[in-house]
Amino acid sequence: MLPQPGNRATDTTQTAPLRVLVADDDATSRHFIGDGLRQFGAIPELCAHGVSALERARIEPFDLLLLDCRMPGGGALPLLAELRHTHDAASKNTMAVATTADPLLHDDQRLLAAGFCHILIKPCTLKDLLQVLALVSTGHYATSMLDDTAGMLSSGDPQTLQALRTLLRQELILLDRELDSLSHDRENLRERLHRLRSSCGFCGAAALSAQTVRLQQQLDRAESRVPDLSCFRNALQQTVRALAS
Repeated sequence: MLPQPGNRATDTTQTAPLRVLVADDDATSRHFIGDGLRQFGAIPELCAHGVSALERARIEPFDLLLLDCRMPGGGALPLLAELRHTHDAASKNTMAVATTADPLLHDDQRLLAAGFCHILIKPCTLKDLLQVLALVSTGHYATSMLDDTAGMLSSGDPQTLQALRTLLRQELILLDRELDSLSHDRENLRERLHRLRSSCGFCGAAALSAQTVRLQQQLDRAESRVPDLSCFRNALQQTVRALAS
């Protein structure tokens, strides 16, 4: 079950609220996302301009960046590229999500290759925001990593779903231990990811399934480079926590 907005105070597993930089020149989108993040206990910093967003990210350590693909002063791609190449930026290595109201105008592959972990389509819902927060958080947000409805549709009954999720958790713990070595063995990693997508589908692990697809695409695009595992590993670990709750 998804946690409800406003229940943040009852959570004791998260010691500090997430700080999220939201860069979007559309006032409606900016304020909806900001209000939604506050409902889930996060602290948003709202910027309407790419230049001001870059300035904030250089001097403040954010937990998550939500960057609109098109805005004055530079959209998501140039903004993240500049930030990643600023060696002393406080948010240099912060996880980034691209946001867009025109998905057909943007190349998902290019965004993912540039270092974005996810593309958030606007208008979005509170559930969409919660799933994005789950990519970087623990405890309170982790339950949004699992979709019980999708899992029930695939498995058929609660007992089967629980059994499959127990097996998935064991699989993920082992994969987490082996991930670094697998990054140098692409064929083996591809095979593990192929099996994992099937397991995620049966268990309703939608967020991990999405990151699995993106890692598969990354492997296909960059044959000569060691893949960036940070987003996939984060989703994997968050799913393990959610499966244990």
